[in-house]
Amino acid sequence: MGIRLVKGDITELEVDAIVNAANSRLKLGGGVAGAIRRKGGPEIQRECDRIGYCPVGKAVITTGGRLKAKYVIHAVGPVYGEGEEEEKLRLATLNSLKLAEEHGVKSLAFPAISTGYFGMPKELCAKVMLKATLDYLKGSDLDVVFCLYDDETYEVFERVLRELRGKA
Repeated sequence: MGIRLVKGDITELEVDAIVNAANSRLKLGGGVAGAIRRKGGPEIQRECDRIGYCPVGKAVITTGGRLKAKYVIHAVGPVYGEGEEEEKLRLATLNSLKLAEEHGVKSLAFPAISTGYFGMPKELCAKVMLKATLDYLKGSDLDVVFCLYDDETYEVFERVLRELRGKA
């Protein structure tokens, strides 16, 4: 299906699964994770606690609790400055896409992983996540939405997506 961009609250989207920008301990704190915890209910955190840990670059899946989405995929992105951030973010993106398809997901929404508390520059995030997703979708019919919370992030992703599509 392809990629589309929307500005808004990822927890309100009508998709099969949403991606949480997770930490490796899978604790739903602030930002996207906090919104998921508040709107999805405590069962999501309980499932995360049972799983316990997810390394950087990997992803795990839980129920969507009370969210509109059936699933939450918890992707652990890198902290900016820890090294190999681009590869770790690329892997977190690809592992989320693979996990979605393994669970029969047809529509998936991503936030801008690692751009909040983890400090990843939005431009770098957009380039890595969009390129990985475009490459992955060449062999998939998954519908992917990048749900971006503010105007600045949306504009960065829009410009980068236009540039990447121009190179295709």
